[in-house]
Amino acid sequence: MSWVEAELREQPAALERFLAAESASASGIVRDLLREGVRYLLIVSRGSSSNVARYMQYLFGAANHLPVAFATPSLYTVYDTPPKLGPAAVIGISQSGASPDVVAVLDEARRQQRPTLAITNDPMSPLARAADWILPLHAGKERAVAATKTYLNSIGAVALLSAAGDGERLRELHAMPGKLSEQIDLSLAAADTLNRYRDVEGGSVIARGVNYGTAFEIALKIRELSGAQFEAFSSADLLHGPIAAVKSGRPAIVIAPSGRTLASMAAAVADVRERGSEVMAISDDHEFLAAADTAFPLVPGVPEWLSPLLTVVPGQVAAVRLATLQGANVDSPAGLTKITLTH
Repeated sequence: MSWVEAELREQPAALERFLAAESASASGIVRDLLREGVRYLLIVSRGSSSNVARYMQYLFGAANHLPVAFATPSLYTVYDTPPKLGPAAVIGISQSGASPDVVAVLDEARRQQRPTLAITNDPMSPLARAADWILPLHAGKERAVAATKTYLNSIGAVALLSAAGDGERLRELHAMPGKLSEQIDLSLAAADTLNRYRDVEGGSVIARGVNYGTAFEIALKIRELSGAQFEAFSSADLLHGPIAAVKSGRPAIVIAPSGRTLASMAAAVADVRERGSEVMAISDDHEFLAAADTAFPLVPGVPEWLSPLLTVVPGQVAAVRLATLQGANVDSPAGLTKITLTH
């Protein structure tokens, strides 16, 4: 078994370990971070962590009524013109915590006396040392280049911060390791249905709302592992030009869990089919799955705000399967390293 598949299977245990270790401290972190005068969150991240940030933008906007903006690290490290942050709390998300430009944003935030938090798998990393507070991911060592359990635990960290102090939402979150274990078994059982896409060279991943970041993460994982050029789109943006990339021979992975976005995703599928593209559905809706060319069922009964903890799993499985079909080395994809030191 490859490292990436082994780590994919470790995700329920990693999430349970994180929740057990950090649930008690989350409320205090949120209270101190969102001190009086904080009006928005500024997130700095790279790679998979930026897909976590997209989730945070939707979740904190919808559930916590707090705007989330994304930092532009080059302003700090290339142009030497860091902006005035105003009433911000600043959060750095980095699995390794080693990227200098991510650290630079937190350093500047502290210089401007803004509260800072590091979400990282390495509590001794430069990012952790730069922050006022640390939320360690407890994912354990990740040997494969492609992030799986560190990404999943970062999603869990955002969910924990959002739900701090809300007993019902915390109970829903603490039920997720069991749901995640079921999802992994379900998705691995469907992996062989991807054999028909052995020679695929590209495609689209379409989602909306809290799963918008999941679309980017799945597209990234497929590109990392197989080299196939999959791109992520919002279903709302699809008609504004990107629909031209949807065509026969380029399948569309459509993420559509039950919830507020399901109806718009069903409309997007109609547009995709008109262009001649096959649909690979990730959903718990029976009608949606039945209408797809390839179905990846989701474990039912998961609230939409937590669905990104499940919807990424079929994408991880698809990325590994497509790469394996093409004979790629899934643990060490060509040209990639585990830690990327951007400046």
